[in-house]
Amino acid sequence: MHNIGLIVALAVVVLLIVVVIGMYNRLVALRNRYKNAFAQIDVQLKRRYDLIPNLVETAKGYLKHERETLEAVIAARGTASSAVKAAALNPADPAAMRSLLGAESALTGALTRFFAVAEQYPDLKANQTMAQLMEELSSTENKVSFARQAYNDSVMVYNTARETFPTVVVAGAFGFGEAVLFEVSAPHEREAPKVQF
Repeated sequence: MHNIGLIVALAVVVLLIVVVIGMYNRLVALRNRYKNAFAQIDVQLKRRYDLIPNLVETAKGYLKHERETLEAVIAARGTASSAVKAAALNPADPAAMRSLLGAESALTGALTRFFAVAEQYPDLKANQTMAQLMEELSSTENKVSFARQAYNDSVMVYNTARETFPTVVVAGAFGFGEAVLFEVSAPHEREAPKVQF
């Protein structure tokens, strides 16, 4: 009788260990999934950042009196580029994600002002290089939007898994922190910069 009780207790302990290992492994897989999804955003944002200097350089000759606007775009691009590098190192870091979101908001605002100014120059609008760069940027903005949606979906699945019982106990014990959504808060930031001429 005593041996049966010991065997049952041992079986329960083994079963609990297996369940905890399963929950832990699921959290690791979900965390890796949202980190991979962030890597896709990173790729598209870098492409976007690479296009911006070409846009500014093309527009420079036409927008001689708009130096402030051009410098604001380049400065915002530099800040956003640095912020995405920091966030890419650890997408689970809420401070890095908030910094990226703020930098992206500033860049979107600077690009919106740039496009508004560029609209006023018919020769610039007719420039083939500018038109091609605008088309590439528009395509990239769409890809960023899709990548952000995939990332946010992955974060939502991960956060839901880590907050449900009994996984919340395992998540807390092993340091699985909350992941931050890549979202914009101001209504004007929800729209990609208008890049059509």
